[in-house]
Amino acid sequence: MARYTGPRCELCRYIGDKLMLKGDKCTSPRCVFERRGNVPPGGRPKMRRRISDRGMQLREKQKVRFTYGVLEAQFRRFFGEAKRLPGMTSDTLMILLERRLDNVAYRLGFGDSRAQARQIVRHGHIRVNDRRVNIPSYLVKAGDVISWRPQSSKTALYKVVAERVEARNVPAWLQLDEQQMKGTVMGLPTTEDVDSRLSGKAVVEYYSR
Repeated sequence: MARYTGPRCELCRYIGDKLMLKGDKCTSPRCVFERRGNVPPGGRPKMRRRISDRGMQLREKQKVRFTYGVLEAQFRRFFGEAKRLPGMTSDTLMILLERRLDNVAYRLGFGDSRAQARQIVRHGHIRVNDRRVNIPSYLVKAGDVISWRPQSSKTALYKVVAERVEARNVPAWLQLDEQQMKGTVMGLPTTEDVDSRLSGKAVVEYYSR
């Protein structure tokens, strides 16, 4: 599956906001965004141009896409699915993105970042209802149980994750059993569970033009 392999710090600088794409590294003094400030890749332009409404919508759309680590083609498919489902398209889109298995693994603390959680899922370390699932875009449902494969619990990665998982702030729609390293989807996420910095409305406005 195709994925972005370029410098993630440049995505934050392009957006002009810290997207926490590298987990705890983004909070360290070595963070490029902290050291260089709000300067876009390539250096600050000599002339500052006003960003149009269309440009702002594009930036907000990219902000959502970069945060969840989804490429454009797949992001459009999520948007199309959100349009077909009942309810407000903007809210439905953000809820669909939150239900992705890689995002759920990240929310449970199984990965330091969404990128790491995606890699953990792709490598087959995660099970859903005792079945191995290696598709990051798999959408969880209420009642699903997310756990590690027994073989994976012997790896060094698992031991590191188990030590850090207690510090993770798990959202209300998920429940984490820290002893068994097992998470349960208590219910579907709501708009209150989505990062307030992300605007699903801007995504809808961008694709509607």
